[in-house]
Amino acid sequence: MRILLVEDDHRFATALTVALRRAGYEVEHAPTVAAALAASACDLVLLDLGLPDGDGMDLCRSIREQSDVGVIILTARGQERDTVTGLRCGADDYVVKPFGFAELQARMEAVLRRARSRPSGLRVVGKLRVDLDRHSVHLGSEPITLTRKEFQLLAILAAEPEVAVRRDRLFAEVWHTSWQGTSRTLDAHMTALRSKIGAGAEIQTIRGVGYRIVAGG
Repeated sequence: MRILLVEDDHRFATALTVALRRAGYEVEHAPTVAAALAASACDLVLLDLGLPDGDGMDLCRSIREQSDVGVIILTARGQERDTVTGLRCGADDYVVKPFGFAELQARMEAVLRRARSRPSGLRVVGKLRVDLDRHSVHLGSEPITLTRKEFQLLAILAAEPEVAVRRDRLFAEVWHTSWQGTSRTLDAHMTALRSKIGAGAEIQTIRGVGYRIVAGG
């Protein structure tokens, strides 16, 4: 299991790297945003927020636009608004320093379990093909470029064609929250999806319930 540790505090990074390697993990240390972006593929990112060449929140957003890899924020920023912002940036968990290694390892295992449980395979709706393994979408033979959240929403809908998917489920699985105060964000993502998939499939709004996808005309 490969871990990317993004941390500019050398002493802290050294101590945590030793502990992780003793627990059987492979660890690559990146002390900056630039080093993190250039790092090898990994199974989990442990991410500090106070980095010398950028903010960890922005890095988390960048990671999320490109990958479904698990991300746990490790930071001294312990206020509620920081936690909320970190989770909304796409982090799977948020751990405030100082913390015990046993707690961190348990949280890492939980995030990795969720990653392994994600569905795989190919979903076909009309002329639309959604490949969950390759994280790709094609309309006929033409590739369609989606953001990470657009892809997640489409994958959920395509897994159950012609079935209405509730809004609260979409919020829970894509934004990891039950709060629907960002309702316009969901609607905006659906509007963007409709424009990108064109006539290949149709995303229908079920008033008061959610959305469903059906084969296009």
